[in-house]
Amino acid sequence: MEFLQGQSVETTVAVAVAVVAVAAGAGFILLRSKKPKGCLDAENFKEFKLVEKRQISHNVAKFKFALPTPTSVLGLPIGQHISCRGQDATGEEVIKPYTPTTLDPDIGYFELVIKMYPQGRMSHHFREMKVGDYMSVKGPKGRFKYQPGQVRAFGMLAGGSGITPMFQVTRAILENPNDNTKIHLIYANVTYDDILLQEELDSLAKNYPDRFKIYYVLNQPPTVWDGGVGFVSKDMIQSHCPAPAADIQILRCGPPPMNKAMAAHLDDIGYTKEMQFQF
Repeated sequence: MEFLQGQSVETTVAVAVAVVAVAAGAGFILLRSKKPKGCLDAENFKEFKLVEKRQISHNVAKFKFALPTPTSVLGLPIGQHISCRGQDATGEEVIKPYTPTTLDPDIGYFELVIKMYPQGRMSHHFREMKVGDYMSVKGPKGRFKYQPGQVRAFGMLAGGSGITPMFQVTRAILENPNDNTKIHLIYANVTYDDILLQEELDSLAKNYPDRFKIYYVLNQPPTVWDGGVGFVSKDMIQSHCPAPAADIQILRCGPPPMNKAMAAHLDDIGYTKEMQFQF
């Protein structure tokens, strides 16, 4: 009888230990697989508070918006954008797409680098914003989908504020230790002062010299300048972007005339439609 009682106790303890182990394992798997819920709503606008506004140049500023908690994430997939709603100088509603320069690992906030044009309708709204004001935001939006390693290399053709989606994708790739994708960026502007995110871009090029190359092009360069001059040409693309291949893709984002010219150049060089994507 004592033997049977001892065996019963041992069996009960073993079962209890097994149950605890299974529960702990299931909890670990759940924690590993559970991603933080993003703050965005694709159907409805949500309000985010402006907590910092830093002027970068006479017509460019960085806007920092707080998320609901210090550990909240925006929930924006790589290469996608948000819609911002505001009012123009006449009080009319304006909705325009923007790409944050921050990523989900930047918890608790998101940032927008905005170039404000004199006659821009949404530019007026951003120019008038003060710390403490709220921005109406909806998203995510966009057709671009990225998975690490989906291509061997990206070529990127950006003009003006079209650098923001390129910067977002570049940061995500380079800061992922498991992603070996190479990036070749051509970034065009009118003057040197028009270059957005130059400090951040140069820092990435310095920190990842084997994976990220950048070539600046200016229409009106300073006296001392070692980058490209004029408009982005076929020769520049052939010299600074990966050649046409099944495992590469060329991304482009800029003013409509530039996008149209770049599409023609890429077609002439031999990049198929599948190798091209326009933000």
